[in-house]
Amino acid sequence: MKKDKKVRRHPAAVCLGVLGTTLLIVLLVCCLPLTVPRLFGYHIYSVISGSMEPELPVGSLIYIKEIVPEEITEGEIIAFYGAGESDTASIITHRVLENRVVMGELITKGDANERADRYPVPYGNVIGKTVYAIPRAGIAAELLTSMTGKLLAGCAIGAAMLLHGLAALIDRFNRR
Repeated sequence: MKKDKKVRRHPAAVCLGVLGTTLLIVLLVCCLPLTVPRLFGYHIYSVISGSMEPELPVGSLIYIKEIVPEEITEGEIIAFYGAGESDTASIITHRVLENRVVMGELITKGDANERADRYPVPYGNVIGKTVYAIPRAGIAAELLTSMTGKLLAGCAIGAAMLLHGLAALIDRFNRR
């Protein structure tokens, strides 16, 4: 009976394999907060203005869960489409001062603003309420979701494949 001879991996192959795997794990960990919550119905946004500071600093990544507008209570932070005087709707995240159920609208205000928002928020503009925020993570999210970020992610995947391929090549020559 023939015994299989166990061949030790070349240290360079081990290092390249570990490096390639680490690169993939880092990429996966960076992408998880931007993908998994969406599977559970959350909307994810980056805070781009200081109207909610210090509660939600600029650059925060916020998770919004859809909610029935009638159930929103005073003090909750909500995200909504705000049209105001402009023709394009922007997504705004402000605190609720009052829920006018009969009128189907909310009165909101940014924590850093002196006065309530000029226009009430119709229930139809409500996206949901803020349930979680990660300070400064929005900056990374913006980078990852930009064209440059996608290109870098593709390069990272390609580099990981290359590292694993080199590791396999070194192992193949090591076995000869």
